[in-house]
Amino acid sequence: MARVSLDPPRTLFFRAMEWYSRRAYGEVLDPGKAMAHSPRVLWGYLRFERSVSRWNKLDHGLGALAELAAAGAIGCSWCMDFGYWVSHRAGVDPEKLRSVPGWRDSDVYTPLERDVLEYAEAMSLTPPTVPDELAERLRDRLGEPAFVELTALIAVENQRSRMNSALGLTSQGFKDQCDLRDRPPSSVPTSQASAG
Repeated sequence: MARVSLDPPRTLFFRAMEWYSRRAYGEVLDPGKAMAHSPRVLWGYLRFERSVSRWNKLDHGLGALAELAAAGAIGCSWCMDFGYWVSHRAGVDPEKLRSVPGWRDSDVYTPLERDVLEYAEAMSLTPPTVPDELAERLRDRLGEPAFVELTALIAVENQRSRMNSALGLTSQGFKDQCDLRDRPPSSVPTSQASAG
């Protein structure tokens, strides 16, 4: 249960955000509804996220895995749900996305992806517990610009996940839309086949 109303004052700014959110994501995102109670927080957040979306030194697939691992370490179901949906739409391998919670027991990841997942989890602990050897391996393999971007992206996901979790925001069902498309046609119930 959300700890703030998800029915904020319907200011002009909120209505514009609501329109964009519906157009881009199919519905209004709960974090936007929550932050709309403080327009300056929402405006600052939107500007920051726009800047983050322009980062381009890190491979998108590695960034997606890092974000999901950080969200999972913190326990943010909203971020896991939305992150899966966004990454799935961007073409990240669904099996890799689904396996993030149990990545240590999965054989779908490359050694570099495993290091990224471990790094994201280590950074998400309080206090962070990043081994020097792990950071050095990642820096050497990614290069310093991408390593800095990876580190910043994980920190951003920590901010998102901690805020959403503290506000009591939970899954909005984005991942469910992907799961229907990932199943073979014979396993999708007829009543749901046209809903995805």
